[in-house]
Amino acid sequence: MPEQPAPEPPVVSFLSDYGLADEFVGVCKAVILRAAPSAQIIDVTHGILPFDVRAGALALARSVQYLPPGVVLAIVDPGVGTDRRAVAVEVETGILVGPDNGLLAPAVAMLGGARRVVSLTNPDYQLEAPGATFAGRDIFAPAAGYLAAGTPLEALGELVDPMSLVPGTVPLPRDENGRAAGEVLWIDRYGNAQLNIDPGDLAALGVEPGGPVDVECGHDRRTGRWVGSYAEAKPHELAVVVDSYGLVSLTLDRRPAAEELGLKAGSAVTLGPVEAGA
Repeated sequence: MPEQPAPEPPVVSFLSDYGLADEFVGVCKAVILRAAPSAQIIDVTHGILPFDVRAGALALARSVQYLPPGVVLAIVDPGVGTDRRAVAVEVETGILVGPDNGLLAPAVAMLGGARRVVSLTNPDYQLEAPGATFAGRDIFAPAAGYLAAGTPLEALGELVDPMSLVPGTVPLPRDENGRAAGEVLWIDRYGNAQLNIDPGDLAALGVEPGGPVDVECGHDRRTGRWVGSYAEAKPHELAVVVDSYGLVSLTLDRRPAAEELGLKAGSAVTLGPVEAGA
């Protein structure tokens, strides 16, 4: 009989706001491996700011298309211990596990929508909890482990309507008097400020690659230039670049643009063409 290839180990991709100073991440990984000893665990990030559901949702949406098929465990859960639902969402590439607070919704949409959703209510697939403050350890990590090990989705709780999932809060840009009014979605560790504006929004305003862009951030208004890479920005020149996710970012060459412009996630930014004579 020909030798059968060994099955690929299951993959659990893990994102949270737990940080690395405490034992939370390590304990959750241990719980996953108790249920699925052969699982491979990918740390997507644990550096989401505490309780920042929107930042977690955006990070998950940015990364989920690059994660291998399997289970995605996402935990940013300021409502832990309340009546917010704990869910597992089946999509084309696998299952997403996390709180039903908008954290999963953008990634679910990115993956083509929910096929089935289960509310994680079956205590047989949870740890006994001395308190209700660590659902990551007691509810979400066991669910991720059991699902990675092949436990059927419906065993973990009752099926619920996918349309009842809490939606995400990813904002859309607006057209204001011929300008694209948006906001900062994310500031990376280099200080580049990603906006919720895409290059098509700029092109529709008549702004062209290589040309000037009027940039307004609060009381700060200056002229930037649409460049093709970070290094194309001249010293001290504000630049607009299309980043690796296809969105417009504000950048300075090897300096933190967000710090210089006083930007943070959620800051309003308006882009538009430079008026003649300006």
